[in-house]
Amino acid sequence: MKGILGRKVGMTQVFTKDGKLIPVTVVEVEPNVVMQVKTNEKDGYNAIQLGVFEKSEKKANKAETGRAKAANTTPKRFLKEIRDVEGSFNVGDTVGVSVFEVGDIVDVTGVTKGKGFQGVIKRHNQSRGPMTHGSHYHRRPGSLGTMLPKRVLKGKKLAGHMGVDTVTIQNLEIIEVNELENYILVSGNVPGAKNSLVLIKSAIKNSRKKNPKEILTYEEVVDKVIEDAPSVSENETNELVDSKATSEVAEETASEN
Repeated sequence: MKGILGRKVGMTQVFTKDGKLIPVTVVEVEPNVVMQVKTNEKDGYNAIQLGVFEKSEKKANKAETGRAKAANTTPKRFLKEIRDVEGSFNVGDTVGVSVFEVGDIVDVTGVTKGKGFQGVIKRHNQSRGPMTHGSHYHRRPGSLGTMLPKRVLKGKKLAGHMGVDTVTIQNLEIIEVNELENYILVSGNVPGAKNSLVLIKSAIKNSRKKNPKEILTYEEVVDKVIEDAPSVSENETNELVDSKATSEVAEETASEN
């Protein structure tokens, strides 16, 4: 199992050398710091705790400050445990984008956008009633149940708070890994708003073979260097302007005659 924490930047698209267009999500990945290492002997399971994005010490409590000092780093805003990680890590180690390779199949977890209080049509995709011919039933939830229990059964789809759910999109592909600029391109969409935290882990239901895509890169190539034009002095510029004005006056006089 491999994993890393990042921040969703937004979506774009890239082209492969075969001419295929792939929509991708850009995930900014700063180096994650290993804040804790849990072992089977001490904690009952094997895992590491990753921390990312700095947090001011004024907003950190004593426990967070102590963990950060043990890892020889600053307090982190987001912490996440990843179980059964490949390889061995020590407290204070960093995990970067190089943990993944192009073509890896991953699961991405994020928190969906909040929609506030919504009705049954938007929240549960129900259909509305007729809007004309004297109908008074438009966007209401409909029947609330049978007569016998004399109560609303649990699980009834009604209006309420929508969004802010932890959602995992499975079997997405790593399209590009950039170690210089610390970002990962993941195929498809990822849950969450821009600048929201996402967790990228190895896929648990992967049955596809690794098939890395070769994408086109856009680089400006200059074949010839154009020499700078010779500079014109201020006196020469004034002379050119005066001569042009004189010629225009002469043309106007000739046309009048």
